[in-house]
Amino acid sequence: MKKHIFTFISLAGLLLSGCDSSEYADVVIYGSSPAAFTAAIKARELGKSAIIVSPETRMGGLTTGGLGQTDIGNKRAFGGLALQFYRDIAAYYKNDASWKWQAREDYLPDGQCAGTKGSDSMWTFEPSAALNVLNDWERKHSLVIRRGEKLDRSGKGVESVNGRIVAFKTTDGKVYRGKVFIDATYEGDLMAAAGVTYFVGREANSVYGETVSGNAPYARGAKNHNFEAGVDPYVVKGDPSSGLLPNVEPYNPNEKVGDGDKRVQAYCFRMCLTDVPENRIPFAKPTGYNELDYELLFRNLELQEKNHPEWANETRFVYGYPWIHSMMPNRKTDANNRLGFSTDFIGRNWEWPEASYERREEILKEHLDYQRGLMWTLAYHPRVPERLRKVYSQWGTCKDEFGDGLGNGWQSQLYVREARRLVGDYVMTEHNCRGTKSVSRPIAMGAYGMDSHHVRRHVTAEGFVRNEGNVEDYVAADGKTRFAPYSIDYGAIVPKKGECSNLLVPVCLSASHIAFGSIRMEPVFFALGQVAGTAAAQMIDLGCDVQDLPYAPLRQQLLADGQVLELK
Repeated sequence: MKKHIFTFISLAGLLLSGCDSSEYADVVIYGSSPAAFTAAIKARELGKSAIIVSPETRMGGLTTGGLGQTDIGNKRAFGGLALQFYRDIAAYYKNDASWKWQAREDYLPDGQCAGTKGSDSMWTFEPSAALNVLNDWERKHSLVIRRGEKLDRSGKGVESVNGRIVAFKTTDGKVYRGKVFIDATYEGDLMAAAGVTYFVGREANSVYGETVSGNAPYARGAKNHNFEAGVDPYVVKGDPSSGLLPNVEPYNPNEKVGDGDKRVQAYCFRMCLTDVPENRIPFAKPTGYNELDYELLFRNLELQEKNHPEWANETRFVYGYPWIHSMMPNRKTDANNRLGFSTDFIGRNWEWPEASYERREEILKEHLDYQRGLMWTLAYHPRVPERLRKVYSQWGTCKDEFGDGLGNGWQSQLYVREARRLVGDYVMTEHNCRGTKSVSRPIAMGAYGMDSHHVRRHVTAEGFVRNEGNVEDYVAADGKTRFAPYSIDYGAIVPKKGECSNLLVPVCLSASHIAFGSIRMEPVFFALGQVAGTAAAQMIDLGCDVQDLPYAPLRQQLLADGQVLELK
């Protein structure tokens, strides 16, 4: 095993001289996701100093950013700090003071969390509840967090010596030095700046011998979240010369099923809404609202009303409602994309993974304006059927959520479902998800189906508009049964040998597009962060490269800490 004595730390003062200030920790974690917390906690528990450098001021990522309907798959796949978080959520709601807008006994989890009421863990929660738990973790574990510190991505922000990161610099000139570095961002900004191999978009099916990673108009789930048959894509119906409606691609006869591309599955804001009048902020029409941006919504609704007269008296958020409506405690929601035209701003996020901070701010603002306009349209526009308007107008954003956000109850955390993905020592693929390929160094588990939102909106050969890219595939190799939770290999969170020897990547890990679609769930990020913190501490103790870390002691520590590595 290759040994190192870590004398390189002192070089940072020379390499990044002239900077305003610097801090040192054994383990330096960049990011605000749940993985940042668990990595720091575990490193500290194993006797190492740790610091979290967060580009966001609000910690917790999507867990505190509106994603309260936890995508679980199978709760048995999670232990350790991941399970502890959801147990702490349950403890939070056992306090009578946590129930302001609803009686505890009146709340009933639904969807995939149905049946969890009364258990010792709770998987549905308000953003403020998640923030409360993580703030408690910060105090309890004496975590050091530097908020609002963005990595300098100019090409000069990361200093390396002999393939090891020495330090990185933020945009305001601060330097963070350490022995091991962990990228816990949703974008993979630190790993990209470190020069490791990564991928953006969808691999062709042929790359890893898969069936649903590439262009997938006929994949399982492709028919979901799509338009009624016959929606016209042109500004003037039936007139191609009038041009395509906003964000619609023309028909491309040269594309083949399974082709790869650089398209990224759609982003949105996970909305925390309420129908409690005293806590509700009504949807407002945004400045610059353009009705043409929602013409496809109107046309789809028109066809729904024509094709499904049986929906006329439907008052629940089921048939014809472009919104997955999951109830959280205190008469609040986690609201997500549904049907052909909804909260996903399809095709408008492809630049995000590699975009500058300035361009990301523009993309975020575009998503915010689109989604605010969508919700106002559904609640108040006369071209939306009255039965829908009556229901939507009862809802609005919450006065008591996201006070640190973008205003009027909107959060600052865009749901970055997928961005860069490491191409590392081991690549997780569809074969792992379906159970036809096992791993030799299990560290955590994935339990959700292979799930991708649409990546584009385009014209079909028949001249109508369709969304493409949605995959909802839960089927095992036998083609019949639902696949079981599967193990994630240690090599998926480390770069290739020879690229960077002291970097761990627990969020933008090494996986194909469709395997990442299964892994990309917040409980998994909690679990993988714990692995990264454990591996970092052991790596320092042994003085070895991250790729050479012995598996046996890592496994022993993970099991001792309650991590679930496989189900039998």
